[in-house]
Amino acid sequence: MPNAVSGVAKPNLSLSQIINMSVGFFGIQFGWDLQRANMGPIYEHLHAKPESIPLLFLAAPLTGLIVQPIVGYMSDRTWHPRFGRRRPYFMIGALLSTIALIFMPHSSALWMAAGLLWVMDVFGNVAMEPFRAFVADKLNDKQRTQGFVMQSLMIGLGGSIASSLPWLMTHVFNLSTTAAPGIIPDNVKWSFYIGAFFFLAAVMFTVFTTKEYPPSDLGYREKVQESNKGFGAGFREIMDAIRNMPPKMKVMSAVQFFTWPGLFLMWFYYNTAVARNVFHATSELDPLYGEGTNFGGLTLAFYNVVTFLFAFVLPGIARKLGRKITHSVCLFIGAIGLISVAFVENKYMLFGSMTCVGIAWASILSMPYAMISEVLPHDKIGVYMGIFNFFIVLPEIIASLGFGWIMKNILNNDRLVAVELGGVMMIIAALICLLFIREKSNT
Repeated sequence: MPNAVSGVAKPNLSLSQIINMSVGFFGIQFGWDLQRANMGPIYEHLHAKPESIPLLFLAAPLTGLIVQPIVGYMSDRTWHPRFGRRRPYFMIGALLSTIALIFMPHSSALWMAAGLLWVMDVFGNVAMEPFRAFVADKLNDKQRTQGFVMQSLMIGLGGSIASSLPWLMTHVFNLSTTAAPGIIPDNVKWSFYIGAFFFLAAVMFTVFTTKEYPPSDLGYREKVQESNKGFGAGFREIMDAIRNMPPKMKVMSAVQFFTWPGLFLMWFYYNTAVARNVFHATSELDPLYGEGTNFGGLTLAFYNVVTFLFAFVLPGIARKLGRKITHSVCLFIGAIGLISVAFVENKYMLFGSMTCVGIAWASILSMPYAMISEVLPHDKIGVYMGIFNFFIVLPEIIASLGFGWIMKNILNNDRLVAVELGGVMMIIAALICLLFIREKSNT
């Protein structure tokens, strides 16, 4: 059997095998998109002020910064005879994140919701981080773009269903969008229950339908022995990997650093901006607020549908234009989508804005990983994927700690302007990718 570490050529996998190994990401994204679409409204139901929302979202980036490189380092050195290298982390992360999802809509105070978000994000990161390395482990260079794009497809599918669940709970099952002060509405509660089921079921499907190549070479054994020396050895290796990042990864890290603030600001403020600026709700107790956040969630679901569909054509576009140009153009399109939200006069125009965001999201979830995977050492893919995540979470940490002040003192708590600013950041990311990435061929 081909070896995941030693560099022996890996065979082409069938489409069904690539789908099986990607289904888990459907569940993980289900959890993330429930959080992204609903935590802002949940916090406002629990009386959070607009300037405090970014700080309350600090859990996701801070846990990602700490957890992902550690999990990447550990999973590079893990081997279980039955569950392999990455899959034990899938299982543990999914189980504990599922528990947090079930309890989240029963939060009765801000501290409880924020604490459960920390739990959910810690173990969501434990489940998610090895999935990027999983693709590099299982697929040869020729199929890696297809593998990462399949993850994008699953992310789009999971995100579209998760984001639309509160709307579906209201319009199909007649669950209420309003509740007494400090209580989470029933449509959100049942969305989280359903999300918990899909999170766990999808990850377990991948765990039990996919095998991993055993790392049987001497280099792997030496790494396991080295990892037994303790935390210090792991910390030194992570720091050494940071110092020796391939040049292409350094530039892509800068692209990520400016890409993700656009997404974070959308997740922080988009739904509440729709409720207040498009539906003109006066407070979270106004029935228009529930209608607005529901419709905002529906349009977020739509951008995930676009991501799902665009993922089918993205590999062909990348083959013709090259990954660099493909990713740059997609980022420009996403920026147009975010900025255009401020010019919406009819709520249905939001679907056009989110179409642009969905195109960008498909590329964001696949092209950067496909571009860096070809330059990473085979025996350190897990730790490097974790380090790459630094440049996603660092801007969110900065935003969480500092954007509240900007909202209050510069933007006058205008949620719509915050979303527009995210589009500007995405334009900067597109320019960095276009001007500084070097590609030898259209791969």
